[in-house]
Amino acid sequence: MTQNSRSQARSAARLAAVQALYQQQMEGTTLARLLNEFHQHRLGQVVEDEEYADADVDFFDDVVAGVEARRAEIDERLAARLAEGWTLARLDKTMLQILRAGTYELLARPDVTKATTISEYVDVAKAFFDDREAKFVNGILDAVAKEAGR
Repeated sequence: MTQNSRSQARSAARLAAVQALYQQQMEGTTLARLLNEFHQHRLGQVVEDEEYADADVDFFDDVVAGVEARRAEIDERLAARLAEGWTLARLDKTMLQILRAGTYELLARPDVTKATTISEYVDVAKAFFDDREAKFVNGILDAVAKEAGR
């Protein structure tokens, strides 16, 4: 696998991880069922005429399972970065999953540079939101990274 195709596979894995985490929050799907559904029906598949890019499945699994395993720690770190009067519950549910996945990666994936992680999740945010929200993701994840010593 070339570096570029590996990078694209990880980008696809990040986007799919945010979608899976969103689905889990909305439906309460168990982790095993969620991962299986994405492996069987989403990653690299064509769904409703929309082709899902080939994703780095191991990376996808690590981000989704890692966010679930460390959700309390991740949420505590995120809540500390929000402006006074804001809570995680007030955030858009997709935005919260982007921040959770990015925070997990910053905390648990030293093999991925801080700049790459932040840039990738800013790109994920741009798939759902305007530039203002993408800048919000950049600011929050940068603060998390600094606190984590990255």
